[in-house]
Amino acid sequence: MENTFLFDSKELSATGLERKHQIETDPSSRINHMEYLPGMDIIESDVRKNVMEHFNSYDYSKYTAADVRRALANDKCTIEDFKALLSPAAEPFLEQMAKKAQQETSKHFGNTVYLFTPIYIANYCENYCVYCGFNCYNKIKRLKLSYEQIEHEMQVIADSGMEEILILTGESPAKSDVEYIGEACKIARKYFKMVGIEIYPVNVKDYKYLHECGADYVTVFQETYDSDKYETLHLMGNKRIWPYRFDAQERALMGGMRGVAFSALLGLSDFRKDALASALHVYYLQRKYPYAEMSLSCPRLRPIINNDTINPLDVGEKQLCQIICAYRIFLPFCGITVSSRETAAFRNGIVKIAATKVSAGVSTGIGDHEEKYTGEESTDPSGDEQFEISDGRSLGTMYVDISDEGLQPVFNDYIYV
Repeated sequence: MENTFLFDSKELSATGLERKHQIETDPSSRINHMEYLPGMDIIESDVRKNVMEHFNSYDYSKYTAADVRRALANDKCTIEDFKALLSPAAEPFLEQMAKKAQQETSKHFGNTVYLFTPIYIANYCENYCVYCGFNCYNKIKRLKLSYEQIEHEMQVIADSGMEEILILTGESPAKSDVEYIGEACKIARKYFKMVGIEIYPVNVKDYKYLHECGADYVTVFQETYDSDKYETLHLMGNKRIWPYRFDAQERALMGGMRGVAFSALLGLSDFRKDALASALHVYYLQRKYPYAEMSLSCPRLRPIINNDTINPLDVGEKQLCQIICAYRIFLPFCGITVSSRETAAFRNGIVKIAATKVSAGVSTGIGDHEEKYTGEESTDPSGDEQFEISDGRSLGTMYVDISDEGLQPVFNDYIYV
């Protein structure tokens, strides 16, 4: 049966409703989420095997206070130490963890905090991910910016003083193909010194092309490393293929990207095991590609259009702080990004401890930066947002707030010659 995707606010056809009901209720009607689709690069790598061996065997209930004390006393944090720091046994030691994480952050990053902003250029999507505001069956206003609109949005953002941008799309190769994203990168390079992309995973040759167009680094959320849970959350589309998504960062590095970023969406599954796998994904790739810049994001699931159907798992702020501190202790050289999903108060606090990068002036909608940045109502249409943000501070406000914490906001630290 042919897939029917909802790209606007029209009602689904009877065939589309039938297909949607079928894939929701009959797992046998879905494609195998562990098998590559035709045309997908299959790379020979042992990274996934190494990460998943630890993920599958991780029993965090076995760790004790003695294990946590030993981990905090060690000069170098081993994988076993890291597992202890992620365990419930470490929760009473959060203050000690924060102190050690702060020492590591200061040692390797000084007092700097990097600022960037995302720009969503399209929200069309061909995936059915039950937790996502962009999923193809959600009745939202879809929009794809023209090149002229992209340039205008980027100019508005650049005029604010921002020097790093992250380009995002929904996952629709049909509506936002590689050439379209490449042109957006070329435009971005005119205005920004750092250009990142957070798009659907592509093959090595496509990452090479996007790098040639001006992209510096690639961010991919694995969402959850639990492949069984992943299957129940990603019911249709290319994103359903779990191993292809897992290997995306390595394909990006093979394509010449300078850096890659990793994340699980905490709350979709067991957050301790997902945090372990995210960090080990970095750990093993860093040893394979020592020249590459790598960073971790720490997002929690935010409210979306169909949030009441998901039953997300709760991850408290103290638990999130524990994860971030454990990341810093285990991976002292790794960048850590905390997004606008979190409150201003939490982000103000965590940048003094372990985070090294935050977003500012954020919008997860399509084509609304002019109104957000200038206060002037735009005559152009805009598209609906992916999720609700919690911290909506402008770049100027964020700059002042970070400075008031005794830290140094940084827009860019790369010089191209």
